[in-house]
Amino acid sequence: MESKRFAKNDSGFICQNCGAEVQPLGSSSRNHCPFCLCSIHIDVMPGDRQNTCLGIMDPIKVELNPKKGYVIVHRCRKCGEIKRNRAAHDARVQPDDIDKIIALTAAEIENI
Repeated sequence: MESKRFAKNDSGFICQNCGAEVQPLGSSSRNHCPFCLCSIHIDVMPGDRQNTCLGIMDPIKVELNPKKGYVIVHRCRKCGEIKRNRAAHDARVQPDDIDKIIALTAAEIENI
């Protein structure tokens, strides 16, 4: 039997990078802090919470996807894996810091 590629898991959490209290997104799985944009390397497949690495994932750049909008690219401090997560800058509850998203987008353009 084929496993699902996405499991909704929308829980609040305390950011392990900046200590902020992060509320559930309400519409999808919240997977990064809206304040510092860091994540935890917790998923193998989106929302499954099955990864044992648990390293902090730093936002290293933002890509603009025509279908998904802003996509934050994270790199794990512990294992180096790269993951992409859709930004939630338009969320009703604790939207992602748009200034940080724009800065990461601008940084990517400078590196081209």
